[in-house]
Amino acid sequence: MFSSPLVLQIPSSMQMTDEQFFDFCQMNRDLRIERNKFGEISIIPPTGGTTGNRGGNIFGQLWVWSEQDSTGITFDSSTGFKLSTGANRSPDASWIKLERWNSLSPKQQEKFVPICPDFVVELKSPSDNLQTLKEKMEEYMNEPGIQLGWLIDRKQHKVYIYRPGLSEECLDNPATVSGESVLPGFFLNMSKVW
Repeated sequence: MFSSPLVLQIPSSMQMTDEQFFDFCQMNRDLRIERNKFGEISIIPPTGGTTGNRGGNIFGQLWVWSEQDSTGITFDSSTGFKLSTGANRSPDASWIKLERWNSLSPKQQEKFVPICPDFVVELKSPSDNLQTLKEKMEEYMNEPGIQLGWLIDRKQHKVYIYRPGLSEECLDNPATVSGESVLPGFFLNMSKVW
């Protein structure tokens, strides 16, 4: 049975600092936790086997390309990013240019990364609300550094493409999705995702 994320609303007098939130997440390592710009904490349930497999395939394809390309590094769904709004997000897969990553101190690299990735992917699971995920993608698109985002709805065979300052584009049942000039030469094989 699939369930929606549990959202905890925290009184403003009890809001956690970034350090406290990081410690809270470390103490609850078995949970996938995100925090929105209002300080609300979401406990996101684990995915089912099929969604987990498809998410792993997306990450795997991105990782292989990134290792060959060598201009950036990839991150899996366990990585937390601190956005400029104060939100802490964990995209299903992401990539950051090496020069942006290397501009961070070792301490910044060890905690929730204090920048938005250049590229993010969100994979809709059966329990996810599409509109909520679209709002999350728009949140990414308003961040400094972001260049491209994909929201994949595998049940509907749709890929929503997001670029800063542009309208959402929807691809219906594509065989591949291009990383464009952001990830030159990267094409996600969708037969491994559907």
